[in-house]
Amino acid sequence: MYAIIRTGGKQYTVRAGDTLRVEKLPRELGAEFEVDEVLLVGGDQIHVGEPTVKNAKVTMVVTQQTRSPKVIVFKKKRRQGYRRLHGHRQYYTELFVKAIHGPTGEVSEAERTAVVVDPAKKLERQAQRANEALKTENKPKEKKAAVAKKAKTATKKAAAKPRAKAKGATKKAATTKKSAK
Repeated sequence: MYAIIRTGGKQYTVRAGDTLRVEKLPRELGAEFEVDEVLLVGGDQIHVGEPTVKNAKVTMVVTQQTRSPKVIVFKKKRRQGYRRLHGHRQYYTELFVKAIHGPTGEVSEAERTAVVVDPAKKLERQAQRANEALKTENKPKEKKAAVAKKAKTATKKAAAKPRAKAKGATKKAATTKKSAK
């Protein structure tokens, strides 16, 4: 069963269990409400409204209230020194279609439940992940410091050993004596 509803000046085709993004609605997260502006109900029988179908409604749950990604608006007139740059983020409400009630009493319910996304909790989870990432980054640095310390002690030991004279140094001294004569 499906329905065509009107909200925010736009029309949407919905089925039970769908999620859709509509213009921002003044509702709380997790709030369940009914949309009465049902223009058409389809399924075994099709009911067309004039303008809406009587006794038909769609039950929805608010799952998210947020803003869409930024849209860049850039205007330019060439060779005139005119450039304008603006960004825009549209507010929207994400809805979960819980059930569709037809005018003759038939009901189509969703098989799954609504998953409500709270932005405050989402930010908390991101902060926790960042802290965990910092903790794991510090552990390899400690290992690197231990390896560097071992390398320093190895170079100190090597510097403490007496060096043998280089063969090239004696040859240079011999060539300079011959040129002096």
